[in-house]
Amino acid sequence: RLSTRERWKICKSVCVMSFIIVVTLTIAQRGTTTSGDRLPVQLSQGELKTQKRNALPAGHNFWKQKKHKATTEEATVTDDRPQSRTWDVTTTNCTANLNFTHMEWFGGLESNFQQFLLYRHCRYFPMVINHPEKCSGDVYLLIVIKSIITQHDRREIIRKTWGKEREVNGNKVKTLFLLGAASKEGEQANHQKLLEYEDYIYGDILQWDFMDSFFNLTLKEVHFLKWFSTYCENVQYIFKGDDDVFVNTENIMEFLDGSKVTNLFVGDVLYRAKPIRKKENKYYIPDALYNKTHYPPYAGGGGFLMDGHVARKLYGASETLDLYPIDDVFLGMCLEVLHVTPVKHDGFKTFGIVKNKNSKMNREPCFFKSLIVIHKLLPPELMHMWSLVKRNLVCSRKIEVL
Repeated sequence: RLSTRERWKICKSVCVMSFIIVVTLTIAQRGTTTSGDRLPVQLSQGELKTQKRNALPAGHNFWKQKKHKATTEEATVTDDRPQSRTWDVTTTNCTANLNFTHMEWFGGLESNFQQFLLYRHCRYFPMVINHPEKCSGDVYLLIVIKSIITQHDRREIIRKTWGKEREVNGNKVKTLFLLGAASKEGEQANHQKLLEYEDYIYGDILQWDFMDSFFNLTLKEVHFLKWFSTYCENVQYIFKGDDDVFVNTENIMEFLDGSKVTNLFVGDVLYRAKPIRKKENKYYIPDALYNKTHYPPYAGGGGFLMDGHVARKLYGASETLDLYPIDDVFLGMCLEVLHVTPVKHDGFKTFGIVKNKNSKMNREPCFFKSLIVIHKLLPPELMHMWSLVKRNLVCSRKIEVL
């Protein structure tokens, strides 16, 4: 029989060994969770790449805006310009955040939303094409247009019409197009070569190494804000819009000349818009991603105008929020952080002049002459309307929208 002392020694040894085994298993399990089941990262549908990896909050409250102690705009977010004066993201190494996969609600989401959440922490990507010289000197108005690699015809028409670079009464107007990579892997090499040649001719393209897709429009938003805060200290105003809009640049200049608004952010603003819950709708959002009744006020992404000071502060605000799959709503969330309310202006018609798309009013040149932004026009329509508006067009009355 073992003595009491011997039994105590054996018991002590067993306890120590058990503790070591538990610690070892815990470390191994954590390693598997964070790096063992990595999804492939490549330029394909719904998958993103980046240098930066942040942990996402778990549970049903991940959609909530982070709380801010400050109550004033100045105290909440300042200009928050990057210390680096060059684009500082040079590599991509983004793995899926698998924290969500063990949660019951995650399994009920559609595959595109699952992919969005798995890679939402992948925030910034390397630049493929850069033109920091666009912001050199004093720039009065920077025209920034979201486009995709295959829509070269839209960019060409814009360069010939409302987006043409020029000087108006001594004020410089510059133009840039924002792009990601081709959405189809088989098209990437050929379209990329064509894009590089297009940029060689015009020198007006900013491109980043993420796939162009609907959900990635928010990536395009935050990339531009970071780029602007890095390179554009002397830009006074920014017009930002899509590549299928008609813009009356002269009316923008006239509006800005008479504007005394600080923290200017103006467009076709929606107040108390509700998240769309119909799955067949392009803008559908599940409750798990956003369960509030209304969105904050936001301007339609087809075209809006802001001053450079607001754009720099928007970069700082965007850093405090998780990315959201609808880009103009995300920008409204950033404005809410800044306590800046976007101003609705009747000259911005990013949802059409009238709801009836077949109405002749939607193709009336006198409306185009009086307004600032009108959505949606394909290249032949845009060129036709531009030629009509630029002629000695006589209208029965001028519509006061400026």
